[in-house]
Amino acid sequence: MASLDNPSKADKKAAAADKNRGSMEDGKIVDLFWQRSEDAIKETQAKYGKLCFSIAFGVLKNNEDSEECVNDTYVRTWNSIPEDRPDFLGAYVSKITRRLAIDKYRMSAAKKRAAETVSLFDELSESLPDKTGDIMADRIIIRDTLTEFIYSLTPENRLIFMRRYWYCDSARAIASMMRMTETGVNRRLDRMRRKLKEALGKAGIEE
Repeated sequence: MASLDNPSKADKKAAAADKNRGSMEDGKIVDLFWQRSEDAIKETQAKYGKLCFSIAFGVLKNNEDSEECVNDTYVRTWNSIPEDRPDFLGAYVSKITRRLAIDKYRMSAAKKRAAETVSLFDELSESLPDKTGDIMADRIIIRDTLTEFIYSLTPENRLIFMRRYWYCDSARAIASMMRMTETGVNRRLDRMRRKLKEALGKAGIEE
């Protein structure tokens, strides 16, 4: 991976599109950063703001998040110069923007995934008891019953169950994978949850 001091050819090419805008030269803007002049950020924004926004939006597909990412780019650039003295400021801020946008995207995806996992737990919890007596003993029974239940399913139903509750796939994604309708997948999941609840009841785990 190219470092900030050695930007990729793609970054240099993208930054070159702004070369003839009549804005301040990169070297002079970098000098402003080294002088700790706030004009450095103003000049960077004027020359490369649109480029940075375009890069951020390409990753995030959201105006507000992209604008926040661009603002963070200016802060990150301010904090890294001086120390760094990039020869190609446009490529330098482009790389920072891209990294920040990817980090923000990953964080957003992780939060979304966590919310989906909570929703899945709520869905499956309908088959699990709210209260137990001997917690450790009941956990072992639930574990063993769940394992036995999964292996009792047909290969197709087992795959549907595991894709939904282990891999957190949506019913729509499972339907596409299994060449079924989404309604059909949801019906099977509902039947399997009810059967799991019955299996737990027979094992002595009551709500």
